[in-house]
Amino acid sequence: MSNHIVTSYDQELQNLRRSIAEMGGIAEKLVADSGLALLRRDTALAQSVIAADQRLDGLQREIEEKAILLIAKRQPMAIDLRETISAIRVSGDLERIGDLAKNVAKRVVAIADQVQLQKIVVGVEHMNELVQGQLKDVLDAYATQDTVAALDVWARDGGIDALYTSLFRELLTYMMEDPRNITFCTHLLFCAKNVERIGDHTTNIAETIHYLATGETLTTDRPKNDGSSFATVDPQSSSKA
Repeated sequence: MSNHIVTSYDQELQNLRRSIAEMGGIAEKLVADSGLALLRRDTALAQSVIAADQRLDGLQREIEEKAILLIAKRQPMAIDLRETISAIRVSGDLERIGDLAKNVAKRVVAIADQVQLQKIVVGVEHMNELVQGQLKDVLDAYATQDTVAALDVWARDGGIDALYTSLFRELLTYMMEDPRNITFCTHLLFCAKNVERIGDHTTNIAETIHYLATGETLTTDRPKNDGSSFATVDPQSSSKA
């Protein structure tokens, strides 16, 4: 293979890396802004999140097209093939993270004129901040192919699940205590679930990093502490609160 072809091939891989980095930056901002919009009841910021998601969608399509074309033209092998496949996977996860942040922003617009339980809103924002940390760390790990840092993110996600379960129970209690809370708490419950799902996508990226660096797929089950499917609240204890 001539030096010209090698240089051109390296440039195509570098373009993929730059596009992923741009997607990551946008995704981080959307997650941060959606949480801030919820905390501040800022509908203008929420609307900006909704609008900005289109750029993320466009980048994801571009990355997928570039990666498929690169495979067709270059027929990469080993680490180069894994990097190309990983770019497709990571871009898909980042696109979904943008969608989930946009969903939170839409809920902010829906509940902007309602009386809010600020204590529980702060709880959701705290979970959002933890997820922001996971997203930043996993994007840094992807840039350096750091499997240790990636697996740390993978392991931390169980804490997000546990926090979501706690918020789930608390929101159920508020709804049972006063039916006037039902609409607001239902929207907030969806916000919390969207944030929890963002955490899941950061662990997907962590698994992709492990595959990229080692060529092997993680066989260990992901740590999950989401007990919301089995969470219940005693109506009697709730009414006594």
